[in-house]
Amino acid sequence: MSERLRGVVVSHVGLAHALVDAVAQITGEREALVPVSNDGCSLEALGKRVTEAVGPAPCVVFVDLPGGSCLQAAAHYLRGHPESAVVAGVNLAMLVDFVYHRDLPPIQAAKRAVETGARALRVLGR
Repeated sequence: MSERLRGVVVSHVGLAHALVDAVAQITGEREALVPVSNDGCSLEALGKRVTEAVGPAPCVVFVDLPGGSCLQAAAHYLRGHPESAVVAGVNLAMLVDFVYHRDLPPIQAAKRAVETGARALRVLGR
């Protein structure tokens, strides 16, 4: 893969912007991820935002919840772009890992991100 893979983070309100900013602060990488918010838009408008953020190359779209408008917009995009991948249930650990593994094909990068994100989950307490 000649061009490094891009990630698009789609969320409710300002979560995508916060996650992308946190990844940039941690990694120093500011070009790997693009935030998209559903704030103040219809499902159709959100779909257009996702398409514009992705651009012409394959990518991984990360959405905040495994349901709702963000996932619907990403799934709609994926139907027309099977070379890309969608991950539902984004977290900071998976995004940091993704930034360092953008040389992988989209589906492999998405699977790796999910594995990393799942391993980061912990329960503390009794």
